[in-house]
Amino acid sequence: MQDKELYQHILGLTSPWTVSGVKLDIPAEEIQVRVEHPSGTKFCCPECQKELACYDHAEERRWRHLDSCQYKTILIGRVPRVDCPEHGVKTVTVPWALPHSRFTIMFERFAIEVLLMTQTVKGAMTILRLQWDATWHIIERAVARGKARKEPSLLPRIGIDEKAFAKGRKFVSILYNLDNSTVEAIEEGHDTQAAKSCFSQLSQEQLQSVEAIAMDMSPAFVRAAKEMIPFAESKIVHDKFHIMKMANEAVDKVRRGEHKRLLKDGDDRLTGSKYFWLTSLENHSEKQHARFQSICNLSLATGRAWSYKELLRDLWAQETEGKAKSYFRDWYQRVIRTMMAPTKR
Repeated sequence: MQDKELYQHILGLTSPWTVSGVKLDIPAEEIQVRVEHPSGTKFCCPECQKELACYDHAEERRWRHLDSCQYKTILIGRVPRVDCPEHGVKTVTVPWALPHSRFTIMFERFAIEVLLMTQTVKGAMTILRLQWDATWHIIERAVARGKARKEPSLLPRIGIDEKAFAKGRKFVSILYNLDNSTVEAIEEGHDTQAAKSCFSQLSQEQLQSVEAIAMDMSPAFVRAAKEMIPFAESKIVHDKFHIMKMANEAVDKVRRGEHKRLLKDGDDRLTGSKYFWLTSLENHSEKQHARFQSICNLSLATGRAWSYKELLRDLWAQETEGKAKSYFRDWYQRVIRTMMAPTKR
């Protein structure tokens, strides 16, 4: 089988496209495959699909294809243009690549698989032998294709959260569908305006369909939800993870303050005990549990703060909304009368 016939099959080219030449460029580490079509071939307008005669050709272009024998495979050819009576002069769509892409469809698909496997742009760049901007170009095109295919659907349960990147110096707000774990909107920043921009990317029908909005206790997210979501006051859900995280932080603040006071009197009983108060009892070793019990039985403020935190955890075990409200009111009245400012806050 000759080289031209081989690459005709490898590339999956069909009439009117054929391989007119194959060249091995060793210094460039490339296999250059030239493609062309017979004169007189008619092509379809990319807008209306009307079959028209070839008007002229665009400048010669190059597309990166899957590697051959560790060499980059480069398609080279001139794309025909047609003069449509309705849409004017248009560049036709070639079967091996999407419009405005420097890569074949097969290479882009392979690149996305590599990106998914490596989970890093830098790792994929090394395998694919691409520059940073070219790799991001493939990602952006894949995201655009996915968004174009995505059909609007109702969103009864959504969540909004912030995500830090660039070593915590930058933030984005992310709006997601809790039912199928898909991202619905992303916006730079994590203030009220960023959250409102996320909500504004939903249609009015989607906003009306919201039944519950999960979020942390960020005032910015609460304000944005109340402005954008109808009757948001009854739909906002502060999830257990963020509430218990705040409760743990309160226990730790109480511990740090009490530890400083005790050390002034030469009492170091709280030294090295930080994670005893933050870790669930079921995760303690026998040795840790024994020491924890000895400290907790000393009736220190830290022990009381920990007890209130554990009582709060039982809120989610209540069987009905009425019982939960009653339980929380009782818990609140107990805590608000204490002298532990972090827990009260």
